[in-house]
Amino acid sequence: MIQRQEYLNSLISFRDKKLIKVVTGIRRCGKSTLFELFQDYLRADGVTEEQIISINLEEGEYYEIETYKQLYNFVTEKLVTDKKMYIFIDEVQRITEFQKAVDSLYVKKNCNVYITGSKAYLLSGELASLLSGRYVEIKMLPLSFKEYVSAFPDNTNFERLYADYIQNSAFPYASEITKPKDRRQYLQGIYDTIVLKDIVARKKFSDTAMLKSVVRSPQ
Repeated sequence: MIQRQEYLNSLISFRDKKLIKVVTGIRRCGKSTLFELFQDYLRADGVTEEQIISINLEEGEYYEIETYKQLYNFVTEKLVTDKKMYIFIDEVQRITEFQKAVDSLYVKKNCNVYITGSKAYLLSGELASLLSGRYVEIKMLPLSFKEYVSAFPDNTNFERLYADYIQNSAFPYASEITKPKDRRQYLQGIYDTIVLKDIVARKKFSDTAMLKSVVRSPQ
Protein backbone atom coordinates (compact mmCIF):
# COMPACT_ATOMS: atom_id res chain seq x y z
CA MET A 1 0.00 0.00 0.00
CA ILE A 2 1.46 3.35 -1.06
CA GLN A 3 1.83 5.74 1.87
CA ARG A 4 0.06 9.07 1.37
CA GLN A 5 1.94 10.82 4.14
CA GLU A 6 0.98 14.40 3.32
CA TYR A 7 -2.73 13.63 3.48
CA LEU A 8 -2.29 11.29 6.44
CA ASN A 9 -0.55 14.08 8.34
CA SER A 10 -3.52 16.34 7.63
CA LEU A 11 -5.91 13.84 9.17
CA ILE A 12 -3.61 13.36 12.13
CA SER A 13 -3.40 17.11 12.73
CA PHE A 14 -7.20 17.40 12.78
CA ARG A 15 -7.70 14.32 14.94
CA ASP A 16 -10.14 14.94 17.80
CA LYS A 17 -10.79 18.49 16.61
CA LYS A 18 -14.48 19.39 16.70
CA LEU A 19 -14.77 19.49 12.92
CA ILE A 20 -16.18 17.17 10.30
CA LYS A 21 -13.22 15.97 8.27
CA VAL A 22 -14.13 15.84 4.56
CA VAL A 23 -11.78 14.19 2.06
CA THR A 24 -12.66 15.07 -1.53
CA GLY A 25 -11.06 14.14 -4.83
CA ILE A 26 -11.46 12.54 -8.22
CA ARG A 27 -12.57 8.92 -8.39
CA ARG A 28 -9.87 6.33 -7.61
CA CYS A 29 -7.36 8.88 -6.31
CA GLY A 30 -6.98 6.96 -3.04
CA LYS A 31 -9.55 8.39 -0.61
CA SER A 32 -10.62 5.00 0.76
CA THR A 33 -7.00 3.90 1.09
CA LEU A 34 -6.25 7.08 3.05
CA PHE A 35 -8.96 6.12 5.53
CA GLU A 36 -7.39 2.67 5.87
CA LEU A 37 -3.99 4.23 6.54
CA PHE A 38 -5.44 6.55 9.16
CA GLN A 39 -7.33 3.73 10.85
CA ASP A 40 -4.06 1.76 11.03
CA TYR A 41 -2.46 4.81 12.63
CA LEU A 42 -5.27 5.00 15.21
CA ARG A 43 -4.93 1.32 16.08
CA ALA A 44 -1.18 1.71 16.52
CA ASP A 45 -1.92 4.63 18.86
CA GLY A 46 -4.13 2.50 21.11
CA VAL A 47 -7.58 2.97 19.60
CA THR A 48 -9.57 -0.27 19.81
CA GLU A 49 -11.61 -1.87 17.04
CA GLU A 50 -14.89 -1.08 18.79
CA GLN A 51 -14.02 2.61 18.67
CA ILE A 52 -13.78 2.58 14.85
CA ILE A 53 -16.92 2.52 12.71
CA SER A 54 -16.11 2.30 9.01
CA ILE A 55 -18.73 2.28 6.25
CA ASN A 56 -18.12 2.26 2.51
CA LEU A 57 -21.47 2.99 0.91
CA GLU A 58 -20.27 1.53 -2.40
CA GLU A 59 -20.01 -1.94 -0.83
CA GLY A 60 -22.97 -4.27 -1.23
CA GLU A 61 -23.35 -4.95 2.47
CA TYR A 62 -24.45 -1.35 2.97
CA TYR A 63 -26.90 -1.10 0.07
CA GLU A 64 -29.80 -1.33 2.50
CA ILE A 65 -28.80 2.08 3.85
CA GLU A 66 -30.74 4.39 1.55
CA THR A 67 -31.74 7.37 3.69
CA TYR A 68 -30.00 9.68 6.12
CA LYS A 69 -32.16 8.30 8.93
CA GLN A 70 -31.03 4.76 8.18
CA LEU A 71 -27.40 5.91 8.07
CA TYR A 72 -27.74 7.71 11.38
CA ASN A 73 -29.45 4.75 13.05
CA PHE A 74 -26.87 2.29 11.69
CA VAL A 75 -24.01 4.29 13.18
CA THR A 76 -25.62 5.15 16.51
CA GLU A 77 -26.36 1.49 17.19
CA LYS A 78 -22.59 0.87 17.11
CA LEU A 79 -21.56 3.74 19.37
CA VAL A 80 -19.87 2.76 22.63
CA THR A 81 -20.89 4.86 25.62
CA ASP A 82 -18.16 6.98 27.21
CA LYS A 83 -15.56 6.08 24.58
CA LYS A 84 -14.15 8.32 21.88
CA MET A 85 -15.51 7.10 18.55
CA TYR A 86 -14.03 7.46 15.08
CA ILE A 87 -16.68 7.31 12.35
CA PHE A 88 -15.66 6.89 8.70
CA ILE A 89 -18.25 7.15 5.93
CA ASP A 90 -16.99 6.54 2.40
CA GLU A 91 -18.83 7.93 -0.66
CA VAL A 92 -21.34 9.72 1.54
CA GLN A 93 -22.95 11.49 -1.42
CA ARG A 94 -24.83 8.27 -2.22
CA ILE A 95 -27.25 9.18 0.58
CA THR A 96 -29.73 11.97 -0.15
CA GLU A 97 -29.49 14.71 2.51
CA PHE A 98 -26.51 12.94 4.05
CA GLN A 99 -25.62 16.15 5.86
CA LYS A 100 -28.50 15.61 8.29
CA ALA A 101 -26.99 12.33 9.48
CA VAL A 102 -23.47 13.76 9.53
CA ASP A 103 -24.56 16.84 11.50
CA SER A 104 -26.41 14.70 14.03
CA LEU A 105 -23.33 12.55 14.58
CA TYR A 106 -21.06 15.57 14.71
CA VAL A 107 -22.94 17.13 17.65
CA LYS A 108 -22.74 13.94 19.71
CA LYS A 109 -20.19 13.82 22.49
CA ASN A 110 -16.96 11.94 21.70
CA CYS A 111 -17.77 11.46 18.00
CA ASN A 112 -15.10 12.19 15.38
CA VAL A 113 -16.64 12.16 11.91
CA TYR A 114 -14.70 11.57 8.69
CA ILE A 115 -16.37 11.43 5.27
CA THR A 116 -15.28 11.10 1.67
CA GLY A 117 -16.98 12.07 -1.55
CA SER A 118 -16.26 12.49 -5.22
CA LYS A 119 -15.49 16.01 -6.42
CA ALA A 120 -18.26 15.52 -8.97
CA TYR A 121 -20.77 15.64 -6.13
CA LEU A 122 -19.11 17.50 -3.27
CA LEU A 123 -17.83 20.80 -4.58
CA SER A 124 -16.35 23.25 -2.09
CA GLY A 125 -19.18 25.75 -2.48
CA GLU A 126 -21.77 23.08 -1.83
CA LEU A 127 -19.90 21.83 1.23
CA ALA A 128 -19.95 25.35 2.62
CA SER A 129 -23.74 25.35 2.29
CA LEU A 130 -24.29 21.82 3.58
CA LEU A 131 -21.83 21.84 6.48
CA SER A 132 -21.27 25.55 7.05
CA GLY A 133 -18.72 26.30 9.72
CA ARG A 134 -18.45 22.70 10.87
CA TYR A 135 -15.98 21.07 8.52
CA VAL A 136 -12.48 21.09 7.13
CA GLU A 137 -11.89 19.92 3.56
CA ILE A 138 -8.83 17.88 2.59
CA LYS A 139 -8.51 18.00 -1.19
CA MET A 140 -6.85 14.83 -2.42
CA LEU A 141 -5.07 14.31 -5.73
CA PRO A 142 -3.75 11.16 -7.41
CA LEU A 143 -0.13 10.23 -6.74
CA SER A 144 2.60 12.81 -6.81
CA PHE A 145 5.78 11.65 -8.52
CA LYS A 146 7.42 11.22 -5.10
CA GLU A 147 4.57 8.95 -4.02
CA TYR A 148 4.71 7.06 -7.31
CA VAL A 149 8.45 6.41 -6.86
CA SER A 150 7.78 5.00 -3.39
CA ALA A 151 5.81 2.17 -5.03
CA PHE A 152 9.05 0.97 -6.70
CA PRO A 153 11.68 1.01 -3.93
CA ASP A 154 14.13 -1.16 -5.88
CA ASN A 155 14.08 1.01 -9.00
CA THR A 156 16.49 3.96 -8.94
CA ASN A 157 16.15 4.84 -12.62
CA PHE A 158 14.18 8.02 -12.02
CA GLU A 159 14.13 9.05 -15.68
CA ARG A 160 12.43 5.77 -16.58
CA LEU A 161 10.08 6.05 -13.62
CA TYR A 162 9.11 9.57 -14.62
CA ALA A 163 8.40 8.46 -18.18
CA ASP A 164 6.24 5.65 -16.80
CA TYR A 165 4.52 8.09 -14.44
CA ILE A 166 3.59 10.38 -17.33
CA GLN A 167 2.45 7.57 -19.59
CA ASN A 168 0.71 5.30 -17.08
CA SER A 169 -1.08 7.99 -15.05
CA ALA A 170 -0.93 8.94 -11.38
CA PHE A 171 -3.88 6.81 -10.28
CA PRO A 172 -2.61 4.57 -7.47
CA TYR A 173 -3.98 1.25 -8.69
CA ALA A 174 -2.59 1.79 -12.20
CA SER A 175 0.91 1.40 -10.77
CA GLU A 176 0.01 -2.17 -9.75
CA ILE A 177 -1.13 -3.25 -13.22
CA THR A 178 1.82 -4.58 -15.21
CA LYS A 179 0.25 -5.32 -18.59
CA PRO A 180 -0.15 -2.17 -20.75
CA LYS A 181 -3.40 -3.41 -22.29
CA ASP A 182 -4.95 -4.08 -18.89
CA ARG A 183 -3.79 -0.69 -17.63
CA ARG A 184 -5.34 1.09 -20.62
CA GLN A 185 -8.63 -0.70 -19.99
CA TYR A 186 -8.55 0.31 -16.34
CA LEU A 187 -7.86 3.96 -17.15
CA GLN A 188 -10.53 3.94 -19.87
CA GLY A 189 -12.98 2.72 -17.26
CA ILE A 190 -12.14 5.65 -14.97
CA TYR A 191 -12.44 8.08 -17.88
CA ASP A 192 -15.80 6.71 -18.97
CA THR A 193 -17.15 6.78 -15.43
CA ILE A 194 -16.12 10.40 -14.89
CA VAL A 195 -17.37 11.61 -18.26
CA LEU A 196 -20.44 9.45 -18.77
CA LYS A 197 -21.59 9.11 -15.18
CA ASP A 198 -20.39 11.98 -13.06
CA ILE A 199 -20.53 14.85 -15.56
CA VAL A 200 -23.66 13.64 -17.33
CA ALA A 201 -25.48 13.04 -14.06
CA ARG A 202 -24.46 16.35 -12.56
CA LYS A 203 -25.07 18.55 -15.59
CA LYS A 204 -27.94 16.45 -16.98
CA PHE A 205 -26.52 16.23 -20.50
CA SER A 206 -28.81 14.41 -22.91
CA ASP A 207 -26.34 14.10 -25.77
CA THR A 208 -23.50 11.97 -24.43
CA ALA A 209 -21.99 11.49 -27.89
CA MET A 210 -21.56 15.25 -28.23
CA LEU A 211 -20.01 15.45 -24.75
CA LYS A 212 -17.50 12.73 -25.62
CA SER A 213 -16.52 14.56 -28.81
CA VAL A 214 -15.97 17.80 -26.87
CA VAL A 215 -13.70 16.25 -24.23
CA ARG A 216 -11.83 13.95 -26.61
CA SER A 217 -8.12 14.80 -26.81
CA PRO A 218 -6.95 16.11 -30.19
CA GLN A 219 -5.27 13.47 -32.35
